Parts: sequence; structure tokens; C-alpha cells
Amino acid sequence: KIPSWYAEEGILYPRHLSLEQCSSEATARYKASIIPEFSSGTLADLTGGFGIDCAFLSPKFHHVTYVERQEVLCEIASHNFPLLALNHIRIENKDAIRHLQEMSSADWIFIDPARRDGHGGKTVAIADCEPNVAELESLLLEKAQHVMVKLSPMLDLTLALNDLKHVHQAHIVSVGNECKELLLVLSQQVHEEPSAPRVFCVNDNQRIDYDSAAYTQGLRIGGKPLPETKNYLYEPNVSIMKAGCFDLVEERFGVTQVGPSSHLFVSATPVADFPGRGFAIEAIGGMNKKDIKRLLNGTKQANIAVRNFPLTAPQLRKKLKLADGGPVYLFGTTMQGCDHVLLRTSKI
Repeated sequence: KIPSWYAEEGILYPRHLSLEQCSSEATARYKASIIPEFSSGTLADLTGGFGIDCAFLSPKFHHVTYVERQEVLCEIASHNFPLLALNHIRIENKDAIRHLQEMSSADWIFIDPARRDGHGGKTVAIADCEPNVAELESLLLEKAQHVMVKLSPMLDLTLALNDLKHVHQAHIVSVGNECKELLLVLSQQVHEEPSAPRVFCVNDNQRIDYDSAAYTQGLRIGGKPLPETKNYLYEPNVSIMKAGCFDLVEERFGVTQVGPSSHLFVSATPVADFPGRGFAIEAIGGMNKKDIKRLLNGTKQANIAVRNFPLTAPQLRKKLKLADGGPVYLFGTTMQGCDHVLLRTSKI
């Protein structure tokens, strides 16, 4: 999770829950990439935890304050930061809200509200997290020009934008095609349309961004007919799936949606930089016995996925009597015209 720290002798680690909740090095480095360089600047990390985010954000700032209410985590941070040559971080063993109320102004505030209730169960909604960032939004922006909020990857982006009124950027961050974090950057800048920030869909080194105001005001295409020649199939990464910007992907990458709710794309020619997985289409057929026999062509093993299909992947596997794995990828989906189809493909 934190390879550069693992290689450092003497680093102390907290109990399991704090390790489970902390960011990975990959996501912490991405957060740092959002922040421009400062010759001198200040950061307040109000929810320090194990200190991963604070450590990777801190080189962008001249003065950094790590705030954490658990004394043991403060002791660990006090031990670890000097080992990492992060001597400009001040440790404050204090409640986040109290520190926010008492602190001087800063350039940036980082806050990662706890996503567990009093019984240890996971929560998702902003209002159910501690502290409640929606209630603190005005105070946060009184104290800092910019505020970075880390939220659950399970939280719906639209709900988050409804709860917070000054979102300047939204980053959906995935690693290895697994959605890890929803990051919102709040800004003091006044927007004519505060609920329409710039959205960034990130998966490892792939990133697409778009102006959500323009997207919602008419960029949607919809109804584009399928190409006569369907040689390639594309499956967007999970960040795009979460953002739901399928029409924008269609417009930007020259691909066509298989169906209105299938979230798969086809093209006649290859798309080298598509943000997701690509497959060469070998055959397309229906669900009748003749088509299935032609599609399988003696295949006993395949990777199966379904999108907007009446059967689940296990049900389809059972119906086709196929073992898992191998070089064949079968997609069950619904094409334009409501036709249930199978696509036999190979990965490219």
C-alpha cells in the first residue's frame, strides 16, 4: 500500500483500522498532483490519521499542520515524519472542528471525514460522516482558499454535488480499475453554476476531464446509429462508469454505444488511447442454439461479463456450460433495438 515507506527503516505503523482507512501511496501522490507548486504556502490536514496524505501533500507547502485527535497517531506521526525528512510539519493533538475554529487562514485544507458510525459500521453519505463537511463548508472556506475533501468511492457524485455548494473540481480516482476515492476540491471562487464543476475520471495513468456544465447543457449525443462494421469493443474504466459520461466518451473517442444502457462501445477501427479495456470482436450472435454453437465453436472456457443483460454472469456461464478463464472474452449485452446478443472477443 505504501511501498516507499516499507523500504524506510524505523517507520512505525498503527493498528489495523487506521491502516485500512488510510490512503495508498498511489492515491496520495495523485492528490499532491492536483495542487500547484507554492514558493511558500500553508496546508492544514484536519484529519491526519496515519499521515499518508499529509506526508505526500506536504512537499508542496512551506508550512504544514497535521491535526489528529488520537494521541497514539500523533505520536506515530511525530516519529515517522522526521525519518521521511518532513521536518516542516507541526503536530497538533486536537479535535478537527476545534482546530478549524481556532486556526489562522491557510492556502489549503485537507479533510478526510471518518466513514464509520459509532458501532464500527461503514457509512457513505456526507451527513453520516464525522465531521459533517456539508455543515462545515462555509467555515472551511472562511479559513482556506481551497479545501480538498476525500469521500467514499461509493458516494454518488450527483448527491455529493448537491450536498456541497462550492465544488470547483471533482476527481473520481481509481487504481487498477478499482474505484478508491471521490475527491472534491472546494474553492472560494464564486461560480455562476456551483453544482457544475470540472470532473476528472482517473484510472492509473489514464485521465479524461470535462466541464460538467457544458455536458449537462447539450453535449449529450444519444441515438447515434451503430457502425455497419463492428470490429472492436470497448469497456470504460470504473471511474467513467461512476461519472456516467458515456455520451462524452462516444463523442471524444469516435466510438458508438452498443445500446442506451449497456455502457459498452464499438468501433470499426482501433482506438489506441481509449480509457478502459479494448477487445477485438470475433463474432456476434443471438441467444438461439444455432448462434450459440457458432459463437462458441467448440470453446470450453471463457471470461464472461454482462451489461444490461437478462442473465447474470454466473447464470450465463451455467447456460453455456463454460469454465472460467482462457483467451476468449464473452460479453452478454443489449444492443440498440433491444436485441440481446453475445459478443465473442479477444483482448487487445
